[in-house]
Amino acid sequence: MSEELDKEGLQLVLPDGYKYAYETHLHTNQASACGHNTGAEMARACKKAGYTGIIVTDHFFYGNTCVDRSLPWSDWVEGFCKGYEDAKKEGDKIGLQVFFGWESCYKGTEFLINGLSKEWLLSHPEVKDCTIAEQLELVHAAGGMVVHCHPYREEPYIPETRLFPDLIDAVETVNATHSCIISKSHNVPEWDDKAKAYAAEHDKPETAGSDIHSVNLIYGGMAFTRKLTDSKDYCKAIMEREPAVLLSGNETADGREPYYPPYVKV
Repeated sequence: MSEELDKEGLQLVLPDGYKYAYETHLHTNQASACGHNTGAEMARACKKAGYTGIIVTDHFFYGNTCVDRSLPWSDWVEGFCKGYEDAKKEGDKIGLQVFFGWESCYKGTEFLINGLSKEWLLSHPEVKDCTIAEQLELVHAAGGMVVHCHPYREEPYIPETRLFPDLIDAVETVNATHSCIISKSHNVPEWDDKAKAYAAEHDKPETAGSDIHSVNLIYGGMAFTRKLTDSKDYCKAIMEREPAVLLSGNETADGREPYYPPYVKV
């Protein structure tokens, strides 16, 4: 079944009233060593599938980046942003919103950073060598948002589960690679169950994303009742807990009901 679905492609299935879908966790091969497609290719695939927008979250300096770390900081940032810029250029052509973010890493523990810009990175070279607390403090001081992504994933590159409830703003409680039947990696839905419990325990807003690395989409992400304007608006929607559904991909793949965070009235 999974091979057939990947081959033919699918159109996102969204619940009534939630027609604006965003892929919030996406990688390109221009900045992530684990990526398989360019930003432009990812943008075209997501547009075809029915997404309103995407957030490019390539792996940052100490994560699984493919950008040469020996480069001067400004050159490294330029290289790091190529996947996003490629996607943004294509998105502007085809009518897909493309927002900038990144996936920061601390010894295997990873965070999605939203609401900041390439210009911010260029002016803050210290961010790459900060402690996790210092880094997230810098992000917050600039008005950015920190999402702890896949906090309970278990893989060889993650030596232990590290939680930072006092430093993060939200929790990625649905990662489609964990839960979707057409995912080809990770595939442990219980990790998302633990993330939901963690978010509830600490009263954190919830997010969802596919953690997608190629144009073989798995149809996760978030669907809102309105069209977002930019990355800052995405942060506002999350932090104010606007109505949204969290998509595991199974809504499209086999017709399951989407997950509504407990603070969203259905």
